[in-house]
Amino acid sequence: MNDRLHFSGELSTTAMGIMPHEDVRDALDLALQLDIPFWPQLPRLSFYEDMYVQAMEMFPGVVIDEERAKIFIDSGRFLHDLPQYLEKEGDPGLYRFSTRFSKAYNDFLSRDLSSYKSARGQVISPVSLSLKITDENGKPIVYNDEIRALIFSFIQKKVNVQYRELCQKNRRAFVWVDDPGLEFVFNAMCGYDHVKAKDELMGFFSGIEGPRGLHLCGRPDWDFLLSLDIEILSFNAYAFGDIFVTYDKVKTFLEEGKIISWGIVPTHYEEFSGVDVESLAGRLENMWQRLVENGLDIMAIVRSSMLAPATCNLTNADKTATVEKSFLLLNELSDYVKEKHNI
Repeated sequence: MNDRLHFSGELSTTAMGIMPHEDVRDALDLALQLDIPFWPQLPRLSFYEDMYVQAMEMFPGVVIDEERAKIFIDSGRFLHDLPQYLEKEGDPGLYRFSTRFSKAYNDFLSRDLSSYKSARGQVISPVSLSLKITDENGKPIVYNDEIRALIFSFIQKKVNVQYRELCQKNRRAFVWVDDPGLEFVFNAMCGYDHVKAKDELMGFFSGIEGPRGLHLCGRPDWDFLLSLDIEILSFNAYAFGDIFVTYDKVKTFLEEGKIISWGIVPTHYEEFSGVDVESLAGRLENMWQRLVENGLDIMAIVRSSMLAPATCNLTNADKTATVEKSFLLLNELSDYVKEKHNI
């Protein structure tokens, strides 16, 4: 086990934060059925629960227009608000999620989470946030050095405050950052390149107090991803696992006692309707066999693995039904693979 981790994977189940539910209790009850529960983000319930909007609560200069579903940074207001923000920068209250920005978070913290293997939170990564949010002229704030620097510091503090609060409920808690936009830094058209992104992410993770985790559903450069200073990596193994396991750094990552969360259960209706426990287990074992052939012990892989849905999903015509079934299948898959490996 890695020194920064307080638990091993051992095929524990978890999931990414975004859920299609509009009922907080239903979403939370579902999340609490996993080995490592999390607090749900519910963008269908409120614009404020969009993961980009949610993270910007209390950021200087932010303008949130719920009626037009628009968020941006007013650069003039940013300069006006900045001195007051810097005066209060050390106040943890600036970085807590209010009920308006997360209906589920405080409810999650009110539950008894002590018996779970761990408990997990999440915040959008400063890279994805900076690429997505624009100024008043529509220019991504990633190109404004002053605002981007504060974004990295701001999100780092949000992660640490959330980690401290979760640790009061479960001492093995962790928070990962969601990075759906990370793959774009490898695009030649992006003026914020992967060299700059890696340098700033390394600085960001160096200031994270608990286990450092990153989740993404897309396809970045895997060598880049595996060279970051993180202990937990969550990715879409259903789509990209066969490619992922061909990289030598996967072996190194696992040999260092770090954890990979294999997003193996599809949540899209068409994909989900074509799978079952046996087929997903076989798919997973084939990926792991490639790592065994590269010199890893299968039990070392199992001890360092968590299982999760492949992606979040807000697009199914059946709304929450397939997602709920995927959580059920995920738990069945975990039990099935645990039995095979005597866990």
